[in-house]
Amino acid sequence: QVRLVESGGGLVQTGGSLGLLCEASGSIPSYNVMGWHRQAPGKQRELVASMATGGNRNYADFAKGRFRISRDVAENTVYLQMSSLKPEDTAVYYCKFQSQLGETWGQGTQVTVSW
Repeated sequence: QVRLVESGGGLVQTGGSLGLLCEASGSIPSYNVMGWHRQAPGKQRELVASMATGGNRNYADFAKGRFRISRDVAENTVYLQMSSLKPEDTAVYYCKFQSQLGETWGQGTQVTVSW
């Protein structure tokens, strides 16, 4: 079983930056994918970015050029650096861990971008 603990998030002004950290613990398969999804009120949850243990990154179009995902595979952590934030980035951000054993979601952390 994998457990996820998220930190970061909060309130930031338009154009500001924010970082999100997710730490995984438990039975961690050597190959896995960790990443972030988000869900705004009234909208479906969507991928923000993900990164595999091999280093392959995947970004949503809205995240390209503004967000950067990184990992410490040894520490089982994933970090999302968000820059040039916009009000439409306001959402609950969820960490996701995926392996051949299944997937686990974090509890979510709120990101609010004010005008």
